[in-house]
Amino acid sequence: MNNIPFALQAYSLRQTFADTPLKTMKSVKELGFSGIEFYGNFFKPALCRALLEETGLVCCGWHTPITDLEGENFGPTLERNLAVGNKFIVVPWFSAPTVDEWKKFAERLNNAAEKLAPYGVRTGFHCHKHEFEAIDGQLPWNIVAANTGENVVLQLDTGNAMSGGADILATLAAFPGRNQSIHWKPWSAKDGFKVPVGSDDQDWAALLRWSTGAGRTEWIVLEYEAEDPIENIKRSMEYMQTL
Repeated sequence: MNNIPFALQAYSLRQTFADTPLKTMKSVKELGFSGIEFYGNFFKPALCRALLEETGLVCCGWHTPITDLEGENFGPTLERNLAVGNKFIVVPWFSAPTVDEWKKFAERLNNAAEKLAPYGVRTGFHCHKHEFEAIDGQLPWNIVAANTGENVVLQLDTGNAMSGGADILATLAAFPGRNQSIHWKPWSAKDGFKVPVGSDDQDWAALLRWSTGAGRTEWIVLEYEAEDPIENIKRSMEYMQTL
């Protein structure tokens, strides 16, 4: 039995969020999700609090640039996340051409994690395809994972990783216990990101077993980024609820 709550990454419904945020949040709740993961600076704290209170959804994460966790940006970023009760501030993107630059990025994550720890908040890193393309024989994802501490969450995006050629379960097994938040994104070799969860190439039952065990996962976050998002999010959720 799965006791891990499901959330939706708000980027999946970015257009409707921009036009009708309350209606969109209500639809997320009606589809059976328990949480929502915000992104960027589009969402304002007062609005987010109101939307969460109205719908009963939980803010399970906020995708935030690394620069917003540094210098004079740190304070406002922390306040924004504390205001909505968020415990996971995840850096959604980084790219660099050398191993050394990736190691320096890992140290920036460590520094952010240290500053956030007294507030009960953690930082993390979310992958894209290029983290699984080797630089001097090393995968950037592994560089970040090996050079960050336990307080840095490794938010693997299953679709992005698989599109980069990663073996999902082997990638997770290399760094157990660091997947408190994980992105379930469908992907297939034939149709790319256009299919819902359950109609793609991933072994979701095995992934769920990992998450409930060695992954120590607290939130499973669905992200769907192709066309017809509502219908495919609905189909994805219907499948996920059968696991």
